Amino acid sequence: MTTPPRWDLSNLYLSLNDPALAADIESVKESIQAATQAFETEYLPLLDPTTSPEALNQVLNDYVENANALELNAGKIFAFLGAIISTDSFNKAAEKLHSQMAIAMLPLQDLSVRINAWLGALGERLDEALQIPGAAHDHAFRLLEIARESRYLMSEPEEILANELTLSGGSAWGDLQGVLTSQKSVDFELDGKLQSLPLPALINLRSHPDADVRERAYKREQQVFEEMKEPLAACLNGVKGEVVTLDRKRGREDCLHSSLVKARIDRGTLEAMLAAIDDALPMFRRYFQAKARILGFEKLPWWSLFAPIGEVNKEYTFDEARDLILEHYGSFSPELAEFARGAFEKHWIDAEQRPGKRGGAFCMGVDAVRESRIMSNFDGSFDQVMTLAHELGHGFHNYCAYQAGKTPMQTNTPMTLAETASIMCETIVFNAILKTVSDPLEERAILETTISSDAQTAVDIYSRFIFEKSIFEKRKESTISADEISELMLEAQRKTYGDGVDPDVMNKFAWTWKPHYYSTHLSFYNYPYAFGSLFAKGLYSVYRERGEAFVEDYKTLLANTGEAQAADLAARFGIDIRSKAFWAASLAQIGEQIERYIAI
Repeated sequence: MTTPPRWDLSNLYLSLNDPALAADIESVKESIQAATQAFETEYLPLLDPTTSPEALNQVLNDYVENANALELNAGKIFAFLGAIISTDSFNKAAEKLHSQMAIAMLPLQDLSVRINAWLGALGERLDEALQIPGAAHDHAFRLLEIARESRYLMSEPEEILANELTLSGGSAWGDLQGVLTSQKSVDFELDGKLQSLPLPALINLRSHPDADVRERAYKREQQVFEEMKEPLAACLNGVKGEVVTLDRKRGREDCLHSSLVKARIDRGTLEAMLAAIDDALPMFRRYFQAKARILGFEKLPWWSLFAPIGEVNKEYTFDEARDLILEHYGSFSPELAEFARGAFEKHWIDAEQRPGKRGGAFCMGVDAVRESRIMSNFDGSFDQVMTLAHELGHGFHNYCAYQAGKTPMQTNTPMTLAETASIMCETIVFNAILKTVSDPLEERAILETTISSDAQTAVDIYSRFIFEKSIFEKRKESTISADEISELMLEAQRKTYGDGVDPDVMNKFAWTWKPHYYSTHLSFYNYPYAFGSLFAKGLYSVYRERGEAFVEDYKTLLANTGEAQAADLAARFGIDIRSKAFWAASLAQIGEQIERYIAI
């Protein structure tokens, strides 16, 4: 296969020693100092109730413009350093500079606490000031959202202390998990020779076409995490313990509360979606059972959950993956295809597997240059082709916001809507491929790839939600041992996968390598994937009804995901996300594919 590429970061900075990087770091520090001084001299006096709306509006305008400028500069720095660290955790110079930047940003975090409280203290006067045209008016949604959330702040000294302590607390535990899992290499026999594989490459063997390779890789993976479970359990306890403590001190209802606010949905919406998924579990179990029969098993072992079926087990070169994606993106929108072509040609993608590189995949927007960067671990499988299609969808989401002239404050998109474009792009590629298939066995192979993915975003995500909820409940009482954490994971898998898989061959260590569990700022990172997947399927149904006329409205939706509640954006397309029926209809689309899969 052609060698998967590494990304080009040169239009950010040429190296860690680039004078422009040093200058930008100093500029960020100076901007923070200036903003702190402005808060003391210009913002605080405006708490005087006699201040006119016009005077308050002018300061709000300045705040918005300065905050956006600072975010552009700091975001560029962190994107550059994050890109290096995520692909080379052995780079100590980058890690050190990243740590120094994190420390340098502490005064800004402290200032943000004060500004958030200040916005909340303005009360109804904030609404009056935001009626006046200008930068603040254009950012009213975000400013009012911050003001509402200020009620969940601790005292100013407590919030400042929490910001400082997390660097050696929750954030440090999360960093350690990343280092442990990215730097681990494993000896494994593959293609007739003993190889040293990065841990993410070993995990990717779950989709290998050879059953013996999959089984041996699964057993080796279990051995590796058995050896690593204690430090990783300490990381998980450290992160979740910090979240539990701070949520309690801030007056949150529970550890799900802040996640729902960030997702811009209410509890009823989440409950409606999860109830629909729960009702659909028997449908997915029928799929797992059918797959077991196809593969010759009485019950499906975990190590064959991702086993390819039929001809799609071919390996793709990276060039073939690119051409496939571009062709089918074009069937939806020439603009989408041209965007993706540019991402490939401008080397925005780092897809090569190598030691020191973190597992999984992600896309990050770099607002300062109005571009995206995509990381994946491409191994030639069809699954990784779809991963590229998924991450490029995130990039197109960013592109739509940039084309609309949105600022960093206006693109603060919740995870629930952040997955909309990525899942839509997967759906576009899948459905376009399926239309070209005439052989039933090839059709089943194609269906396998999408149903397997949908099973992950419904069944597995549901299991992970149940697991994380249990972890938070247990962590309130005490630290949780590695073995107890593993048992909680198994319990969640039993509730969701049920008799669809072999109960003796599940994955008790599914909590070890997913970085989402190890972030103090992204609790319950899981359910937004299910939301995004099912919401995108609902949107795709609208696209099938409206055709080309849908595309412009869709682009507008993507550009505005940072400026409205999810329910309000969905309503523009006649979708009621608070209705269980909507989610059931999206799941029914998967059900039709499962029935066809079984019939073949």
